[in-house]
Amino acid sequence: MKEGSRLFEIDGARGVAILMMVVYHTVFDLGFLGIAPVDALSGPWRYFAYATASLFLLIVGISLVVSRARAARGAGGVLPAGKFLRRGAGIFALGLLVTLATWLYLPQNFVVFGILHLIGISILLSPLFFRFDRWNLIIGAVFVLSGWAIAGTTGPAFLLPLGIMPPGFASVDYTPIFPWLGVVLIGLGLGSVLYAGGKRQFRIPPVPDRLVAPLSFLGRHSLVIYLIHQPVIILLLGLVTGTLVL
Repeated sequence: MKEGSRLFEIDGARGVAILMMVVYHTVFDLGFLGIAPVDALSGPWRYFAYATASLFLLIVGISLVVSRARAARGAGGVLPAGKFLRRGAGIFALGLLVTLATWLYLPQNFVVFGILHLIGISILLSPLFFRFDRWNLIIGAVFVLSGWAIAGTTGPAFLLPLGIMPPGFASVDYTPIFPWLGVVLIGLGLGSVLYAGGKRQFRIPPVPDRLVAPLSFLGRHSLVIYLIHQPVIILLLGLVTGTLVL
């Protein structure tokens, strides 16, 4: 794989996460729509979903380190925090659109604080954590452990972003700050070690383009794929099974 301004291994890992997401959501839709007797919310599929979200968010953290280093170089060493504020706000706004769309289509299980909301908040907060470099590994672990500690705690709905849920709460995508911001912070810590200064700090043996290019393509267009994949999956399942739901 030829070197360039992008780091192909990061794009490729993000592409793997995208494929995992599509597989999981296909299985979820098969059960949710009553097409096949499969439960994607428990057992191995539940852990597969955790692994998918964790990979995504680790890559978010690592990518933020690279983006921060390159942005600082272009700004004479000064961190352009506005870039991260704009980017985070934009992704959070897309999360709100997902909330609206799912509220219209799935009013009993709509997305209140899903993975796009979490990624948006993570990017908005990232300028506060960049300074800690590899210490983010420990800070992130504290967030993760805190999430486990408060799991199942009930409270008012306005605490949903923190992982505290009102009784009877249900959502098709719930990714609260505790523990999931911790995974992003662990990514920041890993990025500060593996990509210090925005540059790869390790060697990768040559990899043929034909193996990497498809995954890298998916990784570079992950946001678009995320936004459109569910309607496409539902449409294809409906066409194949003759159970199209509109």
